[in-house]
Amino acid sequence: MELDKFSYDNKIVRAFIIVTVIFGLVGMLVGLTIAIQLFYPALNFDFQYTTFGRIRPLHTNAIIFAFVGNAMFAGVYYSMQRLLKTRMFSDTLSWIHFWGWQLIILAAAITLPLGITTSKEYAELEWPIDIAITLIWVVFGWNMIGTILKRRERHMYVAIWFYIATFVTVAVLHVVNSFEMPVNWLKSYSFYAGVQDALVQWWYGHNAVAFFLTTPFLGLMYYFLPKAANRPVYSYRLSIIHFWSLIFIYIWAGPHHLLYTALPDWAQSLGTVFSIMLIAPSWGGMINGLMTLRGAWDRVRENVVLKFMVVAVTAYGMATLEGPLLSLKNINAITHFTDWIVAHVHVGGLGWNGFLIFGILYWVVPKMWGTKIYSNQLANIHFWLGTLGIIFWALPMYVSGVVQSLMWKEFNPDGFLVYKNFLETTVQIIPLYMIRAVGGGLYLTGAILMTYNLIKTAYSGKFIADEPAEAAPLAAVPAATSGGWHHRVLESKPVLFTVLAFISILVGGIVEIIPTFLIKSNIPTIASVTPYSPLELHGRDIYIREGCVSCHSQMVRPFRSETERYGEYSKAGEYVYDHPFLWGSKRTGPDLHRISGKYSDSWHYNHMLAPDAVSTGSIMPAYPWLFEQSLDLEQTAPKIRALRKVGVPYAEGYEDTANEALMKQATTISENLNMEGIEVAPQTEIVALIAYLQRLGKDIKSEKVAER
Repeated sequence: MELDKFSYDNKIVRAFIIVTVIFGLVGMLVGLTIAIQLFYPALNFDFQYTTFGRIRPLHTNAIIFAFVGNAMFAGVYYSMQRLLKTRMFSDTLSWIHFWGWQLIILAAAITLPLGITTSKEYAELEWPIDIAITLIWVVFGWNMIGTILKRRERHMYVAIWFYIATFVTVAVLHVVNSFEMPVNWLKSYSFYAGVQDALVQWWYGHNAVAFFLTTPFLGLMYYFLPKAANRPVYSYRLSIIHFWSLIFIYIWAGPHHLLYTALPDWAQSLGTVFSIMLIAPSWGGMINGLMTLRGAWDRVRENVVLKFMVVAVTAYGMATLEGPLLSLKNINAITHFTDWIVAHVHVGGLGWNGFLIFGILYWVVPKMWGTKIYSNQLANIHFWLGTLGIIFWALPMYVSGVVQSLMWKEFNPDGFLVYKNFLETTVQIIPLYMIRAVGGGLYLTGAILMTYNLIKTAYSGKFIADEPAEAAPLAAVPAATSGGWHHRVLESKPVLFTVLAFISILVGGIVEIIPTFLIKSNIPTIASVTPYSPLELHGRDIYIREGCVSCHSQMVRPFRSETERYGEYSKAGEYVYDHPFLWGSKRTGPDLHRISGKYSDSWHYNHMLAPDAVSTGSIMPAYPWLFEQSLDLEQTAPKIRALRKVGVPYAEGYEDTANEALMKQATTISENLNMEGIEVAPQTEIVALIAYLQRLGKDIKSEKVAER
């Protein structure tokens, strides 16, 4: 039988590897910067484009979509060609995908420090960039499916299953979560409001972790770990159970991020149940990976690639056990909003994604350049620096999370909060933030060593741009011969396989999201809750622009410790006009949902100007530009119109007089400040921000006054 001769395209893999390394270093450096800012606020530089709130989403986007995303594409393009015994469907599509993705990353790097953000976790990019992501993702999927259809291997290996699930699920998640109403080219409002927005966002947010940071990397694990170990996957049957149970169950677990919030209890419980169920398939994958090394554990001591991969798979197992446990209400009540969650996320990010990427790079670069790794000693030093980095990063944050929770909840024998002032907690954990930064520095140092090592490796060999290969045509490859319907048959039908994967991931989202939108009793309204005034709306947008949601929650949970500290617990009906929701996921500072009337206008003014002078020991940066920049009043009318289109009941024509109402309210605040010796023009941004902060919780207070 005559074999087809063809070549694998290594050029596209090389391109993705180069940007993976570059963006990895950049993302880690930004991460180290924001870690230092949390104990050394001067590193914010009193400059609006480098504050924690502005560059924290730059760090998360750079790591998730630039570093991990490009590594994923490099691994997929390398492994898919070899698993399917064919070149990619279209070199042109490959390069459109590559350059399109890099332009999206560039757009994120520009817009996020400028404060152009939706504020939604892992989905901060504004609507034009969201459209670009959709188009480039379609190009990636088109190229991938086309490659599968022209394969020379009849049955799809397990790694391909995970790639398919990644493509269809991320497409659904991104499109549904990105429904936005544009105000202009740089601003939009979420189509969803309040509780509904929170549910959709964390359905997306949890599953962005699941299907962008997990499933594609499980596919890469199933390819590169056996290759590095030179052994077959431990169990084919276990991989089948792992795949189908994981993609079906994962999509249901998003609500566990919203326990004890205003989300309906049934949705919270559903998220918890499926989160606990996730332990089985997740650990099935970990066991399958580690057991692949059976009989080869002596090689792990000598092979640095296997060292990275073993730690990566172990970190995956730890993170996927911890996640379900954190979804239990009694544990969530202790850990949520604390640094424990930050530690949990970084065990997965640094350990699972980071170490698997490092292992893959150390394996694939010598292969593509036809040489050996330049220095095994440097690679081993990288391994230990990275491992120590993870330990010094995660352990202080676990301790910090426990300290925070215990201090927040501690009452004295007389029944009063021991630490009424939130800042007492912050001051207590600053030494732990310092240790965390040391861990980040070690991890970054290891990545720098790897970069040097890979460059020297490439220079010691010769790049194989078009790697020659040969294989029998698909028609000559025999199909499964055993009778009956079984998985091997399904593996030979990629279109049917994709449809079934699509249905599997769709069920959970439909069951959770649709009832929340259609059943009005899930979101009861409150008569005293009214839309934001034009000035408050501008202030809210400034709050979003500055990334305040990164440090402050707006969700008082029904715990005595929280109602004593902040006030009445938050209710679903209070958020019906919030586009987007701003519940937050971390309390570096106190909750703000009941801050209205707690402090004077002058206190807020001085606090934003010099936080440490007002609150000794505060790690919040100053915002001097708010006192210099004026509101763009031309945007008031477009904002009112956009919000009316998504259901906020502003009267028809209100936009024509909105600026008059804005100036009236702004003048009142300005006069209040003037009476305390502070001169500020009414149209200054700080006035709008004060108006917004003084609104938070005011509706509920108005309701109580009306009842009396």
